[in-house]
Amino acid sequence: MSRARPSRVVVGLSGGVDSSVAALLLQRSGFDVHGLFMNNWEEDEDGYCTNARDFQDARAVCDRLDIPLHRVSFAQEYRERVFAYLLSEYEAGRTPNPDVLCNREIKFGVFADYARRLGARHIATGHYARISSDGRRLLRARDENKDQTYFLHGIDGKQLADVIFPLGELDKAEVRRIADEAAFANHAKPDSTGICFIGERPFREFLAGYLPGQPGPIVTENGDRIGEHHGLVYYTIGQRQGLGVGGLTGYDDSPWYVAGKDLATNELLVVQGNDHPRLLATGLLAVAPNWIAGEAPALPLRCQARLRHRQRLQDCRVAAGDEGLMVTFDTPQRAVAPGQFAVFYDGETCLGGAVIQEACQRDQNIAEKSSDSASAA
Repeated sequence: MSRARPSRVVVGLSGGVDSSVAALLLQRSGFDVHGLFMNNWEEDEDGYCTNARDFQDARAVCDRLDIPLHRVSFAQEYRERVFAYLLSEYEAGRTPNPDVLCNREIKFGVFADYARRLGARHIATGHYARISSDGRRLLRARDENKDQTYFLHGIDGKQLADVIFPLGELDKAEVRRIADEAAFANHAKPDSTGICFIGERPFREFLAGYLPGQPGPIVTENGDRIGEHHGLVYYTIGQRQGLGVGGLTGYDDSPWYVAGKDLATNELLVVQGNDHPRLLATGLLAVAPNWIAGEAPALPLRCQARLRHRQRLQDCRVAAGDEGLMVTFDTPQRAVAPGQFAVFYDGETCLGGAVIQEACQRDQNIAEKSSDSASAA
């Protein structure tokens, strides 16, 4: 009797240690492993893009494991599905998170489709996340410091049955130890940070090539003009660095923070103090929700949320409103940035998330917004 052929899994290899160890663990588990290296951005001439070096690292791992390595360009899809969205959001004065869209549109979209054409039964990545035994729920990683479910909340839950996250039960130190023992040359390679295609390039410099800044006044909440900004697109709520204000007559030496952007007047509002009331919100309005289970849970819902990667889970109440989801927090949240994502959790289960439309300073603002919408309907 002939033995059944092992299931083929295509692993997204980035050249980093996480995806490399994911491939190794899958091979040890008996899968027919293939690596797939994605080019999501055209090579530049400035030396910031590390694509060529990352590909060599991925190839070295595949040579070590004696597995095939495929290479494909999704640069056009990335520009159309991710980068165009990023630019439109910045132009609208918001702060997008392209990594969420990259996972949904590229890694678990066109990448998954391409992997199936390679004969894949499963796809895998080096993300720190877990999937429930029934294949229906996205779970937080065991290593809470590395958990990446925030970036994965936008994927279609139906895809989970064919996805494997080999690192979900491991911490980073264990992953590096495994890579070292396997004699991977990239075992000590630093983690990539920021938006992948920008590399170490200064973000303002990069964005200016697509959205030239329109300088304007930096103002206080009292209307005092205390400086000039380079363009509202280059700033986000809660930002401290790069404002170029300080040592002003009539003001103390407390640091300044971005508290608001007025596109109509091209003014950047700043306040002093990390805990200034204008930086705190007790709630928010979120739109375009994605529920991993495929349908919305019964609302209102008591759950937890995080508004940025690695933030500790925050207790909240999520209710349905005419304009979107009304989220009220037990504890005021700092620097709630429109365009970012509110991601919801029920314990270890990631329920999904939605795009932050605006922050609300007081609980009644949320109620007023909901009732105003009902009156206008």
